[in-house]
Amino acid sequence: MARKDTLLITGGAGYIGAHAVLAFRKAGHRVVVLDNLSTGRRATVADDIPLIEADAGDRGAVKRAISDFGITAVVHFAASVDVGESVAKPLVYYRNNSGTSANLIRTCIEAGVTRFVYSSTAAVYGIPDELPVSENAGTAPINPYGASKLVVEWMLRDAMAAHGLRCVVLRYFNVAGADPDGRAGQSSPSAGHLITVACRAAVGPRNIVTLFGADYDTPDGTCLRDYIHVSDLAEAHVAALNHLASGGSGVFNCGYGRGSSVREVIEAVQRQAGKRIEVRTGPRRPGDPPALVADPSRLQQVLRWSPRYADLDFIVRTALSWERKLTASAEPPPQ
Repeated sequence: MARKDTLLITGGAGYIGAHAVLAFRKAGHRVVVLDNLSTGRRATVADDIPLIEADAGDRGAVKRAISDFGITAVVHFAASVDVGESVAKPLVYYRNNSGTSANLIRTCIEAGVTRFVYSSTAAVYGIPDELPVSENAGTAPINPYGASKLVVEWMLRDAMAAHGLRCVVLRYFNVAGADPDGRAGQSSPSAGHLITVACRAAVGPRNIVTLFGADYDTPDGTCLRDYIHVSDLAEAHVAALNHLASGGSGVFNCGYGRGSSVREVIEAVQRQAGKRIEVRTGPRRPGDPPALVADPSRLQQVLRWSPRYADLDFIVRTALSWERKLTASAEPPPQ
């Protein structure tokens, strides 16, 4: 029987973290959430889950949590994640992502927590020479977001060599969708992910989707991305923890191995919503690579992970369902 852990999940009140909480609890692990609620929502965390409102870089708060709850492993989601914002505010991203993670890693080592799952990103690859991209590809981020996450990967690599830390790094491709049972989804009003933006255009309150560049060297001129359902990604974290429990470590791509263009995503949203969306073409966004598609074979073979929801229409359908739920529950504007 797999070892059951008491997990400290940083950023567990956020979009991906909330889905991981569901998956870890289903697998029988005890969960403690640490979140500063800058983008996460308190309502996302179930009443029977301890919630510590603190920054992941707050060494005192993390140390107390590890001691008070008997934490045996840490799953680190907390980060700033907007590529465009990172270009405009690079030092904020190095502080929030690299600096915060350095404090968290140091605290874990000092407290004797030696198993760590890290939420990284395909943005570390920059513009890869070949697609699909494997974990052996060179890392050359083209935006501060990817660079700030790669710095953390380097810190973890060096901490593994110096301090006996064991770590699994998961490099996410484009995460989308919502829990099929409607328990969690993307709730941030400022979320800029394409599928969320397009679903909000279909459901309201948005009414326009902008194509940021339609002149890329891709089949239809728009960016190509590998979209992974958030619940499948959550299960990859459970598999990563099992891998650590068996003595393993490593870096793994999280995607399906096929890309969808911006236009194809918008078409899927229109198909599932049964309505047209107004689309306008704008300039390219700084820091956007033309195409990113994963080679997920290592994740599938080593962690024995297999996706359940590898279908763009299903991803869109769950995202639309969540947006409709949010719209229905929103308070009406004052008269």
